[in-house]
Amino acid sequence: MSTRSTPFVRRERESLGDLMLEVGPDVPTLCTGWTTRDLLDHLLVRERAPWAAAGIVVPPLAPLTALATRRVHRVAWPDAVARFRTPPAPLRPVAALDALVNTVELVVHHEDVRRGAGLAGDRTTAPRPLHADDRDEVWRALLRMRRVLARPARTGLVALRTDTGERHVLRPGPEPVTITGDPVELLLFCCGRSASQVEVTGSPAALASLDRSAFGF
Repeated sequence: MSTRSTPFVRRERESLGDLMLEVGPDVPTLCTGWTTRDLLDHLLVRERAPWAAAGIVVPPLAPLTALATRRVHRVAWPDAVARFRTPPAPLRPVAALDALVNTVELVVHHEDVRRGAGLAGDRTTAPRPLHADDRDEVWRALLRMRRVLARPARTGLVALRTDTGERHVLRPGPEPVTITGDPVELLLFCCGRSASQVEVTGSPAALASLDRSAFGF
């Protein structure tokens, strides 16, 4: 059983594994066109076949990704979830490295499954009540990746935490847009999830230049 003494990234992995077993392989996710099985296949290829995962972002290598995906898709659902629960060998002894590599991926995909399955009755599932320390972990992960995640904004972008009042410039600009919310919601926004529950404020010109459809991860 997961406890608070277990690093957040490991508890997030366990929790996502539990959730996938609960909802099954065929429910929709927030990743358009993907079921939970598609999402799990993606996670396994990313971690277990890094030689093929490059095809996710490099189109000429996409056939390698497709080949690896077909292989993991043949694994029975419970066995595939069990395989996902255990971090790859290089990450097992180093939780800090696991957190660096996987916090954003696991948090976002956890919400992709949770909200896509509509576990609160619809697709706008309320935010999870994470412990303050865990929200801090998500906030730090967002800040680590801010240059990549906020690059599509086309305007200045500032994140404001509702739980602590902390704010940080994600993308510098003279007339920034401010996104306000819980750290998980801010991360979801920056990863292009329309289900994120944030307040977006700024001048009319800044808001007009913010292309939310350009965000994605």
